[in-house]
Amino acid sequence: MAALLYFLSCVPAPFALLYVPNTLIVRGDAAATANNIRDAEGLLRAGMGVELYSATVAIFAMFAFYHLFKAVSQKHAMAMMVLFLISIPISYLNLLNDLAALTFARSPAFLAAVFDKAQLDAFVLFFLRLHNQGVILAQIFWGLWLFPFGIAVMRSGFIPRFVGIATIVGGAGYVISSSVSLFLPPSAKGIADLATLLGMGELAFLWLLIWGAKDQPVTTAALA
Repeated sequence: MAALLYFLSCVPAPFALLYVPNTLIVRGDAAATANNIRDAEGLLRAGMGVELYSATVAIFAMFAFYHLFKAVSQKHAMAMMVLFLISIPISYLNLLNDLAALTFARSPAFLAAVFDKAQLDAFVLFFLRLHNQGVILAQIFWGLWLFPFGIAVMRSGFIPRFVGIATIVGGAGYVISSSVSLFLPPSAKGIADLATLLGMGELAFLWLLIWGAKDQPVTTAALA
């Protein structure tokens, strides 16, 4: 059930985090980007809705994972839940950047009286790029929570150890990719791309989704 909730939160995320920005944002062209927003306002709003949905369902997934692993290690179960939940308000507040971009694209009278069209278009691109930076910031915590999760899995005895190892590798990929994007110059983009491949380790969650956990008392695993 925990894996199912997490899966339901993750499946639509690429639409909001990859498809929508890649469709609407024209790199280096604020006017074209603003025109895309005006022509496809519904697409941007759909992306916002998906982000809200994913973040909200993930909250319940974290509570389910905490319930699953608290008997294995209260410390690691709490750490993984807290680390992921830190990303939730970041994701929620980050949507304000999309709303700001949408407002500037509409060019309401109170803004048009102060800014010309080129300036309004520049603000649209600025806030969309700021939203992307917010996603990168949240991604740090999407990676950090996988470290205590992976440790709890390896200690559990009712989930194969390779799942824990793979998720730790995936978490490292998220953290490295985000850190490179935020703190290193664009010339280091290749490192971020390589680290993103490590993030594929998170696919080990499919094991939990398909096969679940072995029916084995936690106390027996702990004693072993």
